[in-house]
Amino acid sequence: MRTYILRRFLQTIPLLLGISALTFILLQLAPGDFLNTMGENPNISQEALDAMRRRFGLDAPWWVQYGLYLKNIFLHLDFGQSFSRHQPVFAVLREGMVNTLILASAAALVSWGLAVPLGVWAAVRQYSWLDKVLSVLAFLGLSIPVVLSGLLLLFLAARSDGILPVGGMRSLDWEYLDFWGKTADLLRHLALPALVVGLNPLASHMRQMRGNLLDILRLDYVTTARAKGLDERTVVFKHAVRNAINPLITLFGFTLGALLSGAFVAEIIFSWPGLGRITLEALLQQDQYLVLGSVLMASVMLVAGNLIADILLAVADPRIAYD
Repeated sequence: MRTYILRRFLQTIPLLLGISALTFILLQLAPGDFLNTMGENPNISQEALDAMRRRFGLDAPWWVQYGLYLKNIFLHLDFGQSFSRHQPVFAVLREGMVNTLILASAAALVSWGLAVPLGVWAAVRQYSWLDKVLSVLAFLGLSIPVVLSGLLLLFLAARSDGILPVGGMRSLDWEYLDFWGKTADLLRHLALPALVVGLNPLASHMRQMRGNLLDILRLDYVTTARAKGLDERTVVFKHAVRNAINPLITLFGFTLGALLSGAFVAEIIFSWPGLGRITLEALLQQDQYLVLGSVLMASVMLVAGNLIADILLAVADPRIAYD
């Protein structure tokens, strides 16, 4: 198992290098840079711009710039300087990464916390009105894009007379609130973005849980348990659900990647101060090293989710570790 995990971890290194190289090349192909935007300010002289270009190494060929960028990362853990924010890139991304993880974690709680019990409920009451309602809701959840569901919920929040905030992460009086007040305020701002991000995985996992449990309930050992006189609750929850949920466990790591992707979209819609919003602002301002750091940080999070999925698969089926 350790060899398998180490091999999977080492395989992520060339992947991240390829992502960073591709992002760097695409940024170089885009016309202009941040200093060209600064050059539009008549108060900044050309001599100052040339000095800044030499300072940041922007006057060198792109492969030299990329080599220096990798050297600073591997030797000094230096992701460069943000031109627009006048801060180290890692300092800018640190808070954004934490905020994105908060949103993704809340969305995972919404998705998995509701998908399993609703899937069990729908399977136990197959073909009932409840099963049909949940099937329709699952179909809608899978069909509506994140952007559209986010805009619809944003519209509802705007008409809620201030009950739900329309954006941001904190209220204006955040600093004057106590611990429980800050917690309630954060949850209030987190509700809609987490619901938007978790809606699509919720519908998918609910349908999967329903299908898995229906298959398990038709197996012989479940029929035997019923024939022994066990009550239906014990048969379902002690014998059937524990086996039906196993395939979903292996999907948990892959769900992290989907949640992070959805979180980036929701951050822009709801003005959530995470990596997605930072990346968009950096692209608009042509802040080269901040874009690189954002893409690399997001890639690390996605790769980590896939690595967790591989480990869970190996734990669930030890034969995978020997492939």
